[in-house]
Amino acid sequence: MAPSKSAKKAKVFHPDSRKAAQLARTQLRKNKLSDARSQKTKKLASQADVYGFFYHALPPEGVLSLRELHSLVRDAWLTRHDHELEEERSARRKGRPKSTKEVKLEEIKLRESEEYRTGMEVLDLTHAANVELFRKWDQTEAAYVQMLRFIRITSTDPTAAVLSKPGRHPSLRQTPQSTNGNVASVDNGNLMLT
Repeated sequence: MAPSKSAKKAKVFHPDSRKAAQLARTQLRKNKLSDARSQKTKKLASQADVYGFFYHALPPEGVLSLRELHSLVRDAWLTRHDHELEEERSARRKGRPKSTKEVKLEEIKLRESEEYRTGMEVLDLTHAANVELFRKWDQTEAAYVQMLRFIRITSTDPTAAVLSKPGRHPSLRQTPQSTNGNVASVDNGNLMLT
């Protein structure tokens, strides 16, 4: 049988030719784009997990006060790995090095507690319109949450919050004032909630 016309021979180019360099560049670009795409997907998935935590921590009705938001971050968010960390410590025999999982959990806990101390950006769960929009979230699309209002809270000053992202959703632009008795005031271009 004669070979079919659809089966082409693969062209072989000299390694130092212009065509080989062009093919190498296109392949490198494809690899870079796929790596960037996978990193963005991972980042959005991790953000969706963080937002999911706060979604499930919301009360069924109403909004949180600033004190309750700090309590949620301090008592639930920062301590969520403590049980796993204790299991890893108890499983390790005396004189043995820490497991990789234990080291990663300690690094996560240290990084998040330092972020909370210096200023942690969280969804504004003290704002009624923001919480109403957050409750409509489908828990998969992290881009939707990026349209909501965010505040920056710190453990050093639990009575104040700085508005870090005012929110791009049209209904948030209509209601610039905060709820729960928090008074909004402008301080050096940042909106302070006290």
